[in-house]
Amino acid sequence: MKLVCAMLLGFVLDLIFGDPHGLVHPVQIIGWFIDKLKKGMQHLIYGCSYEEVKEKGIERKVGMEKAAGFFLMLFIVAGTYAVMYGILYVAGRIHPLLRFCLETFFIYQILATKSLKKESMKVYKKLKEGDLLGARKEVSYLVGRDTENLDESEVAKADVETIAENTADGVIAPMLFIALGGAPLGFAYKAVNTLDSMVAYRNEELIHIGFFSAKMDDICNFVPARFAAVMMMLAAFFLRFDFKGAVRIFKRDRFAHLSPNSAQTEAVAAGALQIQLGGTHNYFGKAVVKPTIGDAIRPVEYEDIKRTNQLLYVSAFLSMAVCTLITFLIYVQLFNV
Repeated sequence: MKLVCAMLLGFVLDLIFGDPHGLVHPVQIIGWFIDKLKKGMQHLIYGCSYEEVKEKGIERKVGMEKAAGFFLMLFIVAGTYAVMYGILYVAGRIHPLLRFCLETFFIYQILATKSLKKESMKVYKKLKEGDLLGARKEVSYLVGRDTENLDESEVAKADVETIAENTADGVIAPMLFIALGGAPLGFAYKAVNTLDSMVAYRNEELIHIGFFSAKMDDICNFVPARFAAVMMMLAAFFLRFDFKGAVRIFKRDRFAHLSPNSAQTEAVAAGALQIQLGGTHNYFGKAVVKPTIGDAIRPVEYEDIKRTNQLLYVSAFLSMAVCTLITFLIYVQLFNV
């Protein structure tokens, strides 16, 4: 029952304060270790940095890079879980209240509902002010695509896609892992997520060493992405958006993405708002062809950013309700209450 209380309190703290400023976030520490280990493994394989490998034209050792990537993923995820579990175990030995407070704080750090809204609304404000250059700059912090030539509708679309996708992997998926295993499992999921964002790219350097990180992210998000889509469909119903459209586009376009999970919530958002997402975008100056998601019933506008954030918040509340129920049922089953 303490975990249920910690989840609810951590969720409320996130809604009120967002990311705590002035503190080193555990995800930053995880990111530091990922970067150091990646470079260390590249040096172990080739005896030099990747830049030197490229410069000297050294033949790539695909098998060794994949093996190194597997151990990188395993060490980061298992290490993150072990460290967080150890901290809470020691805290619990000192005093149960200390463990409860620490776990609440950790859950608060894991969740990102307010931060996602806050960062996405910076784009909304710039577009509303007519500052397209400023909006392009703000959205560049949120997406991997080139943003310097995007028009107003394309900037808004990029922001909507970011909110929709991160509703799943930044908010609802962590809730599910916390519900199943507390803050340690929640942070283990964040480690997988961080690995995916840092090394799981299909570029020349990372395509092999990030292979297992990408696969692990797909596995860990398989159920949460679909659960998040259901929660977002319910949110569309309660908000009186196009619920039938959300269901229809979800059924039709939920796999219209390179990732098996990313289009799940994007399809719901596109259908609920009667807009089209996805399509071809430029990455590092190169066009990457992607399928479209939804029907272009109307152009994407900056007000859609606000509407998608409404979907985010209602989905988050619904998901927290379900997750607390899951944790309660696990507690009842374990202790035969």
